[in-house]
Amino acid sequence: MPTYEYECESCGLRFEHQQAITEEPLTECPECRGKVRRLVSSGGGFIFKESSHSHIGQNKQVCSLEHVGRTCCGREERCEKPPCGEK
Repeated sequence: MPTYEYECESCGLRFEHQQAITEEPLTECPECRGKVRRLVSSGGGFIFKESSHSHIGQNKQVCSLEHVGRTCCGREERCEKPPCGEK
């Protein structure tokens, strides 16, 4: 399922939303309920889905933006550092 990037015209919030290609674009900001527009992004290429390509932390939970929507430290974007507990 593709991830689309949106920006609110009122408050400027930028966020991503995963939705089917057949779904209508979002129209309302989740923060201020203002009008949003879907942004054109460069795409993501391809994503490895196997666990051998995912980062797994000490607690053995998948720590991957692609799998859970957040990094191991809770960020919604890549931090380019190994998962918490790994060196």
